[in-house]
Amino acid sequence: MTTTNQTLIFKKAPQGGLPVPGEHMTVKSRPFDLSTPPPSGGLVLEILYVSLDPFLTDRMRDPEIESWIPAYDLDGPISNDGIARVLQSDTPNYKVGDLIIAHLPMAQYTTFTASDVSTYIHETLSNPHNLNLELFLGPLRNTGLSAYSSFYEIGKPKPGETIFISSASGAVGQIVGQLAKREGLRVIGSVGGDDKLAYIVDELGFDAGFNYKKEKTEDALARLAPEGVDIYYDNVGGEQLDAVMWSINVGARIVACGMISQYNKPPEEWTGIKNLLLFLEKRATMQAFLVTDEQFGPKYAAEHQEKMQQWLADGSIKMKSKVTEGVENAAQGLMDLFTGKSFGKAVLRVKQD
Repeated sequence: MTTTNQTLIFKKAPQGGLPVPGEHMTVKSRPFDLSTPPPSGGLVLEILYVSLDPFLTDRMRDPEIESWIPAYDLDGPISNDGIARVLQSDTPNYKVGDLIIAHLPMAQYTTFTASDVSTYIHETLSNPHNLNLELFLGPLRNTGLSAYSSFYEIGKPKPGETIFISSASGAVGQIVGQLAKREGLRVIGSVGGDDKLAYIVDELGFDAGFNYKKEKTEDALARLAPEGVDIYYDNVGGEQLDAVMWSINVGARIVACGMISQYNKPPEEWTGIKNLLLFLEKRATMQAFLVTDEQFGPKYAAEHQEKMQQWLADGSIKMKSKVTEGVENAAQGLMDLFTGKSFGKAVLRVKQD
């Protein structure tokens, strides 16, 4: 049986600034024969969910430009980690109906060769607590593992300390804030809307927060953290990173997780720390990381998975998701990450599980 396979395609690299749906990303419908058997050792997959993350725009570039992650192929699918169901299998390792977590195109269907199976599949999804599948692309995947591993490895939290988290209602910020509360810290977050502020305080249990669009970071921290900040968990960079230097305590730890305010800006428009003297005076440390670094993801993966599944199941950790429905809306769902319209972990739902 032949059906159509909607796929989000990388059409053209943007020349500075963010990609534009329809110009740099476009949806193409291509025929897909569901009755064709998979290649030897391969699989036919029905895609259910794909994660939407800010770093994907870094892959939408000229391949001649070097970066930490490979560029997408022109006229090829835009891809990321996702969840798929096995429709046909030619390998004993996976049976029809299995759910897998793998690197997948933003499409409705795909075929994996034997090489793809060994390269792109991360694991068979294990869901003993019957959790919503989208959680396996957020708190239970790299988003949650990034938050968990960096909070403990770099943040080194101690009860009674104060942590400030930028983009606190985002996918990583939500998790870090709740972990910090579990560890007995005073938790302050910055967000870009009053609804997000109410959520982190009333729903997630943050001690305080502020809307950075209404109040400057330095003013808010002087008001909310008069005794200073011991840990700054940075998801934003730019002006907020510079402003927090006025509030850090001696021995402060700064976790550099992301700098969404600087993504897709040309170098001449980058902003950052102007007052490094304060950093020096406070003997602070600042460390960046990738979740794949040995002392982060690999070191904490088993512990994170066991604890986070239990916490999500018993409700002691919560996660708000922003679900975009359908491949035809995937490009806009990705761009919403940069305009404040995305609230929580962004996920593309290709098909209802």
